[in-house]
Amino acid sequence: MGFHTYPVDRADALEDPGRYRYCSREELLAMLEPTADSIVADLGSGTGFYADDVAPFVDALYAVDVQTAMHDRYREKGVPDAVEFVTAGISSLPFDDDQLDGAYSTMTHHEYASTGTDDTDSETESDGALAELARVLRPGGRLVTVDWSADGSGDAGPPLEERFSLADATSQLEDAGLDIESAVDRPETIAIVATR
Repeated sequence: MGFHTYPVDRADALEDPGRYRYCSREELLAMLEPTADSIVADLGSGTGFYADDVAPFVDALYAVDVQTAMHDRYREKGVPDAVEFVTAGISSLPFDDDQLDGAYSTMTHHEYASTGTDDTDSETESDGALAELARVLRPGGRLVTVDWSADGSGDAGPPLEERFSLADATSQLEDAGLDIESAVDRPETIAIVATR
């Protein structure tokens, strides 16, 4: 995702069902609102934990990850027919304009949307990633973002200084030209639905 990535040697933790306490399958599907003919992307798909949940409800699901080793781990456990692997960063997605009906990221927004306050290249990367998401979503397409909250305890997930508050994350998405449909601050996470 550009700034840092989840360590492949800890990939087994991505399969922990305890992750559902931060975002359940049902919650993700309710926010994404997929249909049988939807084309969606899992941004930072890792080992496919959430891709496996969404794939049965869509026509095509692009598992996007910058690490080929994560794709390899996903292949090892078995991949639903609807899933296609894409190795790319969020700032350079290989999709046509308006190609996706939806996209979602679970606990990865902080990885590709880092503001990099002391590094102008990071800020450019962030702007590029969010603008790229707006580009590939069709008009009316949905972007679901569930990520660690800067206002959380910090007991799980990345350090607090790497996270965004709900206000900062929604501002980033609005600045990229997306409309906020819903934005919720929870005890440890934020959940945002944005549309183009």
